[in-house]
Amino acid sequence: MPIRRITILGTGLIGASVGMALHAHGFEGEIHGWDRDPKQLAIAQERGAIDDRASDPIAAAAESDLVLLSGPVLAILDWLEQLGPRLSPHQLVTDVGSVKRAVAERARPLFGGPGQAGFLPGHPMAGKEVSGAASAEASLFINAIWFFTPFAEHPLAAEWRACVERFGCRTLQMEAEKHDEVCAWLSHLPQMVSTALSALLDEEFGERNPDRAIGGRALREMTRLGASPYSMWRDIAHTNAEEIGRALLALEQRLGYIRENLKTAGLREEFERANHFRATLAGTPESASETSSGAPPSLAAKTLNKSR
Repeated sequence: MPIRRITILGTGLIGASVGMALHAHGFEGEIHGWDRDPKQLAIAQERGAIDDRASDPIAAAAESDLVLLSGPVLAILDWLEQLGPRLSPHQLVTDVGSVKRAVAERARPLFGGPGQAGFLPGHPMAGKEVSGAASAEASLFINAIWFFTPFAEHPLAAEWRACVERFGCRTLQMEAEKHDEVCAWLSHLPQMVSTALSALLDEEFGERNPDRAIGGRALREMTRLGASPYSMWRDIAHTNAEEIGRALLALEQRLGYIRENLKTAGLREEFERANHFRATLAGTPESASETSSGAPPSLAAKTLNKSR
């Protein structure tokens, strides 16, 4: 049975972008949306991301072939609990959460079994440092990776993967634990670094913020992710704390090494390693390598075979 009706629960940046991408790439069915913020929902409809605003999210989901959960990770976990008992085996639920182990663990007893709806854990490595439907774009996913985590197979799963690939994505399947490890290093760590640097500079300079021109491009690039909302990253930090903590500890040790070698050849070696890493990103499309949660396709693919 083809996907003819989709409900998007959460019509912010990612949810609205998915709706716009579906329409832009030939989806002929209906797209219904719901958001706890009526303003975001209205903007999503005005921008053509959804065809209709749902007043009852559970009822809308129950009438859909596919339900997309688009919101913070803890909200996705709550939706799984609410939807699991109310959906039928012919329906498929998928998500766009940035953490997959917690999502897959919560979904396992609720989906994919006899008499249960299907579930396909997913995560597009695309985004911006701003949120909201007003910033949504149909082109947001071009050249991005869209991860899928193995789960019990469902008849609609292949069709949804095909939809995503038409957005311009490259789909990759990865176990939930490996996904969270990879994202901790390639997405979550850069965010925490930018947040820490931005907060440090704000504390250091206070009201006497320096002229932006003094820092130039380096300052703008290094602090760009510092504009990301806490509401988006709180749940990621909460549900992937172990992996993020491990990456942060490694960075702390690396910074300590640089501090101790400011006047030795060790600093030159660190620059050489950094230059080599940066060279591996050469030619990577900006949409894949510079988004707030994106990892370069070439780098993510290499990491698939990396052992702990």
